[in-house]
Amino acid sequence: MTDKTKTLVTLVTEASLESKICRQLERLGATGYTITDARGKGSQGSRDGGWDADKNVRIEVICADAVATAITEFAQSEYFENFAMVVYSHPVTVSRAVKF
Repeated sequence: MTDKTKTLVTLVTEASLESKICRQLERLGATGYTITDARGKGSQGSRDGGWDADKNVRIEVICADAVATAITEFAQSEYFENFAMVVYSHPVTVSRAVKF
C-alpha cells in the first residue's frame, strides 16, 4: 500500500448549515466527510452548544487539491458574509488513498 498526499479541508460552522453543506460537498467532488460537534470561542463569541442555535460542527474532508479549492471557494462565496464559519486546509498523508 502506498501513502499519498491529499488535502484535508476543515469547515467549522453553525450546525444548522450541516445538511446543506454536506449535499454541496458531494456535488463538488468530495467522496466522504466526517462531522463532529465543536465548541469554542472566536470572533463570534463563545459557542458552547447549550442550545440548538448555539451549536457548531466541524466538517472534515480529505480530497484532491482541486476539490479542496472548490470547497473553499464555495464556502467563501455562500457563507462567509452572513454566517459564523472558518475554513482551513493543509496537506495530509493518507494510507488507502484510493478511498479519496
